[in-house]
Amino acid sequence: MLMGEHAVLFGELALACAVDVRLSVTLLPRRDRRVSIDSALGQYQGSLDQLEPMPALGFVLAVIEGYTPVLERGFDLVIRAGFSHTVGLGSSAAVTAATTAALAAFAGQSTAPEDLFDHALAAVHRAQSGRGSGTDLAASIFGGVIAYRVQPRELTPLSGLPPLALYYSGYKMKTPEVLQLVEQKAARHPALYTELYRLMGQVSEAAQDAVEHADWSALGEQMNLYQGLMDALGVCDATLAEMVYRLRAEPHVQGAKISGSGLGDCVLALGEVKSELPWESIPVSVAATGVEVRYETH
Repeated sequence: MLMGEHAVLFGELALACAVDVRLSVTLLPRRDRRVSIDSALGQYQGSLDQLEPMPALGFVLAVIEGYTPVLERGFDLVIRAGFSHTVGLGSSAAVTAATTAALAAFAGQSTAPEDLFDHALAAVHRAQSGRGSGTDLAASIFGGVIAYRVQPRELTPLSGLPPLALYYSGYKMKTPEVLQLVEQKAARHPALYTELYRLMGQVSEAAQDAVEHADWSALGEQMNLYQGLMDALGVCDATLAEMVYRLRAEPHVQGAKISGSGLGDCVLALGEVKSELPWESIPVSVAATGVEVRYETH
């Protein structure tokens, strides 16, 4: 997530990008109706006719549930990621996108990005009780840098970005839990929070314009503005604040903000960081392509 966290759920614009770290889902057809999943998050064995819940694999099982009516036989899934699921690189979106593509191909259905997005977003909503904007999902599926609005759906490819630096705080609160905390605060001050979301949307629109004109100084300013609004929303803590200001002190950094829902996870900086900082650095650059489907015969 580059811009638009939280506000995207209220109809405002968001910016996101696909990073060049891959997650793969390999599907091997079976002759029976069994389903097995081999993942770093856990091992699963079950029947396609009666999927048993497993929270750690909730997104994967939600995708499978959506395709069950059109699948004639079971399969083995092997999930491998080039990054840890604890780090905020959209791992839930990536595994949802890849599983959707694998099952669409297996079922003989369209793997066009628009169709995959519809199926994958429905699975996210099944897994999260209707929550989720789909912004990181759109980036995973379409690739590159995108501007995205939920309703009416708007998905605009944008040009590239200068170097990005991502640092992990060392801890992470699940997005639905953060959203619930924000909802509780908003219930006490509904008019103020409505105005906050509107301001966030304006900053995201200015950021889109900066990207389209390759005005990186302006984009950095918009990132700093958005960070202030995230703080006002109540999702910045002491560690994240320290990370943001340490990164802004770097001579080659033009802006820094929380990336994601907040209260942990990652901080994103625009530009190059030369200093050694006391947080885990995650090398990232923008990937031009999103989800890819490959077929192998044995």
